[in-house]
Amino acid sequence: FVGRRPPPRPTTTCTTWGARAPQLRNNVTRANATMAEEEADPLGDAPPTAPPPAVPSSSSEPVASKDPISCALSLMRRMPPNKIEHNLSGLLNLIPEHTDELLQRVDQPLEEAMDAATGRAYLLCDYNRDGDSYRSPWSNTYEPPIDDGFVPSPKLRAMEIEANQLFDAYRELYFEGGTSSVYLWDLDEASGKGAFAGCFLIKKAVSGHRFVSDGAWDSIHVAEVLPDDGDATATYKLTTTVMLSMDVKHAADQVGDSNLSGSLTRAAEKKGVPVDAARPHLANLGTMIEDMETDIRTYLDALYIQKTREVVSSIRKLRATGMPTQGQPFTMNLNAAVLKHGANRKIDSES
Repeated sequence: FVGRRPPPRPTTTCTTWGARAPQLRNNVTRANATMAEEEADPLGDAPPTAPPPAVPSSSSEPVASKDPISCALSLMRRMPPNKIEHNLSGLLNLIPEHTDELLQRVDQPLEEAMDAATGRAYLLCDYNRDGDSYRSPWSNTYEPPIDDGFVPSPKLRAMEIEANQLFDAYRELYFEGGTSSVYLWDLDEASGKGAFAGCFLIKKAVSGHRFVSDGAWDSIHVAEVLPDDGDATATYKLTTTVMLSMDVKHAADQVGDSNLSGSLTRAAEKKGVPVDAARPHLANLGTMIEDMETDIRTYLDALYIQKTREVVSSIRKLRATGMPTQGQPFTMNLNAAVLKHGANRKIDSES
């Protein structure tokens, strides 16, 4: 959103959050549905199959009223990715009754906050929000403070502390800066004993770089852990969304002002993964997240960066002197025509 946070939820209690856990878990299913829609229309520019009739049939229902969520998601895929907050705010003004659904289906760039108790930065998202307050993974407290805010169980909190330490080291090794946060919560008993879910977040912002004036990398990993009978193996489900934005500003005789931005969502699932002291849940999740980010990073580089470079290079090529050469064929043809005309022209005699 522009200038405001998502609308606050009703005052939540531990009981309410217990009921909300399945709702958070359903984000994996909703992300898969969104991915299916994107695969059907990956570039968001597929032409309509047929023009609408001039006079709709009385039995036909308007398209917008059939599934406003699908229409809104399709519209978001056609809007500039670097203006997600502005576009989403406009959609919510059009269909306010679907606010909660859209906020869960549309990923937005992450925001940072500072933990007053520890002095460490953490990331804000829907998974650590309770009403208007956000929980810090470092101190396990809410800002602004609330009395009945959700906190994970003691066992899961110990795992959350370890996950934040490991993910912080991972972020430093791969991104050399930025901010990371991990939030875990217990799932309901229907998902199985010991089942839990988590959100792994990374944000890296760049400003004043030699090649990129302003840029940001936002990765959101939503994982679900379902232990099998006997707890010797487990099923892991992971949905990853990466949002990339780069602004390039140079002089008009060089590159000029340009923006390259986009997002990509992928899902993975592993069943029957061994779980023991040497391979705990965090190790298995860390491997999945690392592999997923590597694949997405490679795909983004091949899709956005290399393809853009190929298109720009095909439009304008530079010689060693730095002058454009796209007009050389035309110049050569023009010179040949002038020479041919001059050769056939009769020279005037002085007599």
